[in-house]
Amino acid sequence: MARIAGVNIPTNKRVEVALTYIHGIGPSMAREITEKVGIARERRVQDLSDAEVIQIRETIDADYMVEGDLRRDVSMNIKRLMDLGCYRGLRHRKHLPVRGQRTHTNARTRKGPAKPIAGKKK
Repeated sequence: MARIAGVNIPTNKRVEVALTYIHGIGPSMAREITEKVGIARERRVQDLSDAEVIQIRETIDADYMVEGDLRRDVSMNIKRLMDLGCYRGLRHRKHLPVRGQRTHTNARTRKGPAKPIAGKKK
């Protein structure tokens, strides 16, 4: 089992698909990494040599922000908005949608399960 950026990637999948298991790497970035390293698209992780795995790991460490660093950066950006007290920061603080979605109906993912209001029928 190959371990890249602190994540055990699955061995029986193609390299491009397996790299997407790392937080911060999507399909297009995985394709870009495999092209940089020079690995064929149809190769599987179990077929990679140790040198190729090390090469992928070094490429990711040098050129991309992934996993812990990315999570920390995103959380610091959100904390900065909240400390500023700007509109987006206030929306984050209240656990409401940040990007202009309606909240009269829907928005249940962000707001959590509906809370019943006593005495309200209609």
